[in-house]
Amino acid sequence: MNDTPAAQPALPTQARPVVAAAVNGAGERRDYRPGYEVVAERILEFIAEARLVAGDRLPTENDLAQRLNTSRAVVREAVKILSALGRVRAHKGRGLFVADDEGMLITSRWGGFFRPVDLDHVLMLFEFRRVQEMAASSLAATRATPAELRTIEVAMQQCRHGFVNGQVEVFNEADEDFHMGVAVASHNTFLVSAVRDARRLQRQSSAIGIHDTLGEGTESAVVEHEVIYRAIRDGRPDEAAEATATHLDRTLEDYRREIQRRLFG
Repeated sequence: MNDTPAAQPALPTQARPVVAAAVNGAGERRDYRPGYEVVAERILEFIAEARLVAGDRLPTENDLAQRLNTSRAVVREAVKILSALGRVRAHKGRGLFVADDEGMLITSRWGGFFRPVDLDHVLMLFEFRRVQEMAASSLAATRATPAELRTIEVAMQQCRHGFVNGQVEVFNEADEDFHMGVAVASHNTFLVSAVRDARRLQRQSSAIGIHDTLGEGTESAVVEHEVIYRAIRDGRPDEAAEATATHLDRTLEDYRREIQRRLFG
């Protein structure tokens, strides 16, 4: 751990037009990239480019505001987001530090470079999820115990309940339980860890750049979950994997549409 690194690369000062508009409060696309989202992203870029690790000190909020040409209030909001996501920690009287959350992918070999609002990174993350979760559902179809099947079924039903009643938090929690239930039923510890970590990173994208809502995609997810569950329950590994791929591909398309909507209206 290094509380006082001797030298750190400068924070990125050049930004794409949309990013600059969001930070400086100018431009027609402010609704797409609020200032705190942009600053959060650029702090993550700094952590990656400086190769900082858990426990390393970050510049102060004032320093960050000056280097990013924005206000301390915007930086403070960005820090709140990153703190909630487990990417940074604020220690009173000591400053800001790269977080050290045991078990979080952010401290592993992958999380250090993940940028939650970088579309290319989101696409790569979905590719990774597709491979891991197809394998998990295929194995679950041949290995799931009755208790594990019941866990998956209950989660599927709760997803439906959350959608029908417009309860975003209920749906999101049940969605997490469903995907993790399938992973656990694979009886492969490495797959469980990979699925859990990839979903943690995806939640960062939702928290920073792509906000959770219940819409057409949610209704599709409810149906797709049931197809996956039935294939696993009936011991059909190929169908379970195919249904999982369909589900994740459709979810990715929802992400694409949301990004297009926020970019172009």
